[in-house]
Amino acid sequence: MKKLLLSLTLFFFMISSILAQAKYLHCGELLDMTSEKVKNEMTIIIENDRIIEIKKGYATVPDTAEIIDLRDKTVLPGFMDMHVHIEHESSPNRYLARFTDNKADIALGAVKYCKRTLMAGFTTVRDLGGTGVNVSLRKAINKGELVGPRIYTAEKALATTGGHADPSNGVRDDLKGDPGPKEGVINNMEDAYKAVRQRYKNGADCIKITATGGVLSVAKDGQGPQFTVNEVEAVVMAAKDYGYVTAAHAHGAEGMKRAVLGGIHSIEHGTKMTTEIMDLMIEKGTYYVPTISAGKFVAE
Repeated sequence: MKKLLLSLTLFFFMISSILAQAKYLHCGELLDMTSEKVKNEMTIIIENDRIIEIKKGYATVPDTAEIIDLRDKTVLPGFMDMHVHIEHESSPNRYLARFTDNKADIALGAVKYCKRTLMAGFTTVRDLGGTGVNVSLRKAINKGELVGPRIYTAEKALATTGGHADPSNGVRDDLKGDPGPKEGVINNMEDAYKAVRQRYKNGADCIKITATGGVLSVAKDGQGPQFTVNEVEAVVMAAKDYGYVTAAHAHGAEGMKRAVLGGIHSIEHGTKMTTEIMDLMIEKGTYYVPTISAGKFVAE
């Protein structure tokens, strides 16, 4: 028994040593965002997956540490993408998949999207709406069970009936039903509070509304407003109770304006933004997330 305990102790000590092994990154160039300058010949020292020190020059590497030679590379801090949908990618089968994929199918398919995102250099993303699988992806990544970026997710985006995030858009009449706050569809201020509280219950990190239609939506109109100012205000007030920031998908000017007047924290896309709305956003302190690459992709 004593020999067994000693063997186990040595085994766990060896495992702990491996996990704690320091890594020395010798970087040819390093973008330092504190000074906003590119620095030459730098060393990044990492322990337990945390950067503990950055040194000038190529530091001597201890025998117990791992060296990663990046002397012919330019090293950047991890990127942050403030608007992703980590559960899926656009494809010719996207609409058909709504009828054939279960949540387990979505989750398994999203494993590769999470890894691709991290390997592209994005260490933190804000997921602005999916089926709710995005919450499980966040949990799995945080537990180390899945390779991917840190995820801050809106869980399911909020819409009005027939709006961009109404999950029953585009289906035949006998399948449409009448989705409500639980499914993320609201039509008055009371609904708005319930929908936000449901997102809190489901594990969201932030709240997103679809203030107008969308380019890839099967709803009738992509530009018209889809929330009243009072409904936006109710969403923002309910979100504030839970410490949530709010975001508004918006292409058309009127829906965008209503979102800003309602106190939304950020405008996403902003395709038809006007000078009046720009001035209003400055006045209200509203952030802008332009998603330029998404628009370019859709146009192509």
